[in-house]
Amino acid sequence: MSAKRDYYEVLSVSRDSSPDEIKRAFRQAALKYHPDRNREAGAEERFKEASEAYEVLSDPAKRQRYDRHGHDGLSGVGMHDFSHMRVDDIFSVFSDLFGDAFGFQPRQQRGVDIQCVVGVDLKQVLTGVEKTLRFERQDFCERCGGQGNEPGSKRSTCQTCGGYGQVERQTNVGFFASRVITECPICHGRGHVIETPCKKCGGRGRSPREVVVNVKIPAGVHDGQSMRIRGEGEPAASGAARGDLRCVIRVEAHPFFEREENHLICRLPISFTQAALGTTVEVPTLTGAAPLKIKPGTQHGELFRLPGKGLPDLRSGRLGDEVVQVIVEIPKKLDKKQEDLLRQFAATEDKSVMPESKNFFERVREYFTRESDGKAEGADS
Repeated sequence: MSAKRDYYEVLSVSRDSSPDEIKRAFRQAALKYHPDRNREAGAEERFKEASEAYEVLSDPAKRQRYDRHGHDGLSGVGMHDFSHMRVDDIFSVFSDLFGDAFGFQPRQQRGVDIQCVVGVDLKQVLTGVEKTLRFERQDFCERCGGQGNEPGSKRSTCQTCGGYGQVERQTNVGFFASRVITECPICHGRGHVIETPCKKCGGRGRSPREVVVNVKIPAGVHDGQSMRIRGEGEPAASGAARGDLRCVIRVEAHPFFEREENHLICRLPISFTQAALGTTVEVPTLTGAAPLKIKPGTQHGELFRLPGKGLPDLRSGRLGDEVVQVIVEIPKKLDKKQEDLLRQFAATEDKSVMPESKNFFERVREYFTRESDGKAEGADS
């Protein structure tokens, strides 16, 4: 059985290659030797060999053991048995590298999402609106470009972890000893040490920046709904896609209207004489005043509907209605003339022309009569 080739040789990279260089080398090898693309003899074995090399060299802990002890240092580490795996199974381990090339989606860590609140009024809900948002986010430092070091200065490989960002240490618990992999305490997982930190960001590579973004708010949105603006969040340290901006909608209260789904409720105060005699009044709508005919004898709380004067449905665009609820106001104070006129009116009232009141009082009288008769029968027994 032939000896295994050096993993760095398999991927044609040097021993001090960065993780990104190793990733690119594996991608090139896999695209070249994958059996779906290369039917030549030995291509499948070369693909397996490259996959095995990448599995080790892309893992900081495994790469550190391999650099120190070679292939023997990987015994019992949990390597995949590539000699018995199907090509599809091997490829699924590394599908994050290929994206759409073979029908897989990348698994890179995205940047951080951020959130802001966008206020709109009902008139803007009716028509839709474009808002200019100003907010602050952590972004790559403009001075050092996110590298953390002062421009023109150098970064050196961390001597503690050898550039891996992780270190292996031994812990002892009683008679037992174990080895664990932890973040390097010197470089804090970055793999390099900054000799001269950036004067603007202090070596963090990030600094706050004000951002201006135009956002189109569609007609018909509801309070509490959110919109996601792709790629307007904070950047990822790995160079992967930025996070997103999540805009939470807050619909401001209106002085005249309340919202029920896509309908608007308007409570309209009128006098008792207007309710009794009937009238035409102007009512507010989102597009201006509209006439509303109040029929004679209108009762307190009665509803009138103005079709199509509500808000659009977010999906269909169909407009709701405006529902006007009449509130009959009774005056608390009357002058002498008004009081005399009402007393004259009261003297002319005929209970027979008020069927609702008559019916109510007749039912009250019948109720108490039954109650009285029931008590009398109970006493006799």
